[in-house]
Amino acid sequence: MREAYIARGYSLVSTPHIGREDLWHTSGHLENYADSMFTGMELDDAVYRLKPMNCPFHILIYRDKQRSYRDLPVRLGELGTVYRYERSGTLHGLFRVRGFTQDDAHIFCTPEQIEQEIVSCLEFAVDVLKTFGFDRYKAEISTWDGGESLKYLGTAADWEMSENALKRAVERVGLEATVVPGEAAFYGPKIDVKLLDALDRPWQLSTVQFDFNLPRRFELEYIGPDGAKHQPLMVHRALYGSVERFFGILLEHYAGAFPVWLAPVQAVVLPIADRHQEYAQKVAAELKAAGIRHEIDSRSEKINYKIREAQLQKVPYMLVAGDREAADGKVALRARKAGDLGSMPLGEALARIAQAIETRSPGE
Repeated sequence: MREAYIARGYSLVSTPHIGREDLWHTSGHLENYADSMFTGMELDDAVYRLKPMNCPFHILIYRDKQRSYRDLPVRLGELGTVYRYERSGTLHGLFRVRGFTQDDAHIFCTPEQIEQEIVSCLEFAVDVLKTFGFDRYKAEISTWDGGESLKYLGTAADWEMSENALKRAVERVGLEATVVPGEAAFYGPKIDVKLLDALDRPWQLSTVQFDFNLPRRFELEYIGPDGAKHQPLMVHRALYGSVERFFGILLEHYAGAFPVWLAPVQAVVLPIADRHQEYAQKVAAELKAAGIRHEIDSRSEKINYKIREAQLQKVPYMLVAGDREAADGKVALRARKAGDLGSMPLGEALARIAQAIETRSPGE
């Protein structure tokens, strides 16, 4: 994800875990989100709060210097841990926790840039889902109620511009989308991308969210081509949502049988007998040098038992080493799904595994 951020023009930032209470007053979190924030702590001459969001800090980075329209868009991304109070009865494994890591980003841009920025966010989201093996997803566009409830910030022109930008972006990316009237946040409309896993369960993941509120509260500005000060548009964007929750979804989706590139252990070395331990160590050293995550099963157990154990652990590749393999510098390669792939030179086996990792193959 970090590599993808850089490739797509984001600056990676790191922000504090706590902030002065004044900051959360300015952002409106203490006004609208206090029940989900942990209580304050007194440090020196101020009260601090654990951050429930990264956005106020990203805004301070944007506001640190005067910006020109030539500087925009500014894209700030962070894999940052945030803290939200959840009642103990609502906590649920990796899916609902009190501290989690957001793949959070905020984009500051001009009105002329906004549609392309939304398109880029959606393309980024789809690319991430495809990379992890998800190919079924849909979008929901949450809009306002036309101002009937009086709960929404911004003008009618703001909402028309932003909602139309979202709708056009969805069409350009080719996503199936449903419009959900009256479900927008009070500070702006949003697109949610939901995926379907292997069991056809929907999961809410990626979100692209307009914000009319924070640029006004923090008095953000940039100098336009006319030399006058203008307020930038701001977009919140998350792709995993929560890294921990996304990991839980991956576990459920793959039932632990991860693609080679994702597997915690990508290969296991299985010496047939104790006399093959020394050669197994050499094989492991080659795996380490190739950057392949591995283990050695050095137990004094029968080889069929070791193979069965590796299969139950859903390790993608098994490298079996016996007398012939040790003498010839080979391994008997086995794959999780395909089974026995035959005896081959160690270098060939390593290249085969490395290619599966490099191409993000689902495995053999």
